[in-house]
Amino acid sequence: MSVEQPLWRALTGYRLLGLGYALAVFAWAYDRLAHPLAGALYLGLLTLWTLATIPRVLSAKRCTNAFLAVDITLAVAGILGSVYVDAHGSIGPTLPSIWVAGPVLAFAIKGGWRWGAVAATVVGIANIVEQGAVTRPTLHNVLLVCVASIGIGYVIEVARASERTLAHALQIEAATRERERLARDIHDSVLQVLAMVQRRGTEIGGEAAELGRMAGEQEVALRGLVSRETVPVPVPSPPDAGGVPRGARRSTGRTGRGDESAGTAECDLRALLSPYSGARVTFVEPGTPVPLPAATAQELAAAVSAALDNVRQHAGGPDGEPAQAWILLEDEPDGVLVTVRDDGPGLDDGRLADAEAEGRMGVALSIRGRLRDLGGSAELISVPGQGTEVELRVPKQARSRAK
Repeated sequence: MSVEQPLWRALTGYRLLGLGYALAVFAWAYDRLAHPLAGALYLGLLTLWTLATIPRVLSAKRCTNAFLAVDITLAVAGILGSVYVDAHGSIGPTLPSIWVAGPVLAFAIKGGWRWGAVAATVVGIANIVEQGAVTRPTLHNVLLVCVASIGIGYVIEVARASERTLAHALQIEAATRERERLARDIHDSVLQVLAMVQRRGTEIGGEAAELGRMAGEQEVALRGLVSRETVPVPVPSPPDAGGVPRGARRSTGRTGRGDESAGTAECDLRALLSPYSGARVTFVEPGTPVPLPAATAQELAAAVSAALDNVRQHAGGPDGEPAQAWILLEDEPDGVLVTVRDDGPGLDDGRLADAEAEGRMGVALSIRGRLRDLGGSAELISVPGQGTEVELRVPKQARSRAK
């Protein structure tokens, strides 16, 4: 809700209270007025105007400039008309009494402190003309209205500037999240396909080698573009014959408006992880279902897929034989823990930082980025010569941001 909205509602209440006060004072001094009928006609018109224009003072959009002009004209007319209606000064300063502050405050809320200062000056001049001299009570009332209108107008300007800044920040955040989603798909599909084409083309040779070289150049260029534009995060795919996911994958973490119910429904995480089991991957699961919201389970499976993809690409032995991998699924009271371990050569110190600098976002984005969005954590433990272990922990109440 807008910060200024409560001020508009307060102004509506003030106008009604000010009208009631003016009517009460007029009724109390009716017998002592010089021309009570004229005063009754004016207050009747003021009452109809105040009640009919209640919707006008509910928002800045409805409070048009034409309404403000008529409103302050009616206030000034009441002030100047007090000389005729109350020639003996029986009802106090003016006929509309404290109601005249309403139009001034409306100017301040609508246009800021400058508009409020102008409206307060107009009302102040009318009060001085009605008194015929600059008296101390008149000057006190004029200054009070002027300070109040300028203060409220300044607060409104600051609030609107803050709202614009917040709206801009939210737009940037939304755009960044959308770029993350797109970059995740690019990383999990296009980049992996280009890397596979380069590798296979080099192995085949001939014209295929030239095609592989071109694919490698495009992969490097695209990785640099993705790493500069955004902070991506990747996704899963069905495993190949060896039980390890292929390089090219399709995102399963996205859910749009049309499949929102699919993201909120629960599914058994075991069913999403069991297809990764194969000749080189061993899957150990509990004997009972491990339910998670569908979107959360899909994102967690995507992170597992990215971890297995790293095993396939980087954890092979010196003879080219792929490493053995194990997936352990544990259903804990407050969360779900998935551990992916391999018996490869492990990672040297600083290797992950170097990979990020090269635009290879497998661990930083595909794994840690996904778990961060789920409200969980991803820990990577690697000792050179002793393999690598990735622990993925997700709280059971986690909700995917992608949903």
